[in-house]
Amino acid sequence: MPQKTKTKSHSAHKKSTPPLVKAYLVLYNLLSACGWSYILYLTLTHLVTPSSPPPPPSISTPAYIPPFVPQALVPLYTRATTASTAVGTPTLYVQSAALLEVLHVLLGFVRSPLGTTATQVASRLYLVWGIAPRFESARASPFFASMVLSWSVTEVIRYTFYAASLVGAEPRLLTWLRYTTFYVLYPTGAGSEAFVAFATLPLKTPLNEWDVESIGRAVLFGIWWPGLYVMYTYMMKQRRKVFGGQRTAKPKSS
Repeated sequence: MPQKTKTKSHSAHKKSTPPLVKAYLVLYNLLSACGWSYILYLTLTHLVTPSSPPPPPSISTPAYIPPFVPQALVPLYTRATTASTAVGTPTLYVQSAALLEVLHVLLGFVRSPLGTTATQVASRLYLVWGIAPRFESARASPFFASMVLSWSVTEVIRYTFYAASLVGAEPRLLTWLRYTTFYVLYPTGAGSEAFVAFATLPLKTPLNEWDVESIGRAVLFGIWWPGLYVMYTYMMKQRRKVFGGQRTAKPKSS
């Protein structure tokens, strides 16, 4: 699921982060921001380019376009079903780099709960390694496009904010974006993740014939939504702390 929002004062870094570690974290965050900027560019280019490759016939031919999709949006919907062809591999590798964030916690580079950080990273790796490469139905889901689009916008803002915080600069606009865009990007990101996984379920097969893994994915789909609510309300609380002048929580800078 998308990364949890946390607040952090850069003064804490100045007091406790060794210069070499700080330089490394700045570089890590800048490179991560660049990686997600590239994915954002690829995603947007794919979605607005009429010459995008046709969707897999077995999944997204015009016969499979939901009737509620307005005719004017059919071309965009169709291109969304092929987004994985343009951004699947880059997303896999850029997201995998987030494993370093778990290492950062283990090494004491950042002050974040290990369990929370590992869970956040693992949930995305589950999608880019365990779901998308194995299931054509997941790759051909239009929610794959909205998932990656939400991730990339979120991460460009997040990593840029962390890099700026580490060097003692927190532009007001960047801070506002960091703690406001989640209102839209978290539901679209986490919701899309859930539906990408949902697309892999064998819905045409009787439930008593489902294998254990399919049942497990169905259970995860069910618990995704309470988890979304918990995270969403948590981030609202963090936003109130930042803009209410109560900068008490100390988040990671990746």
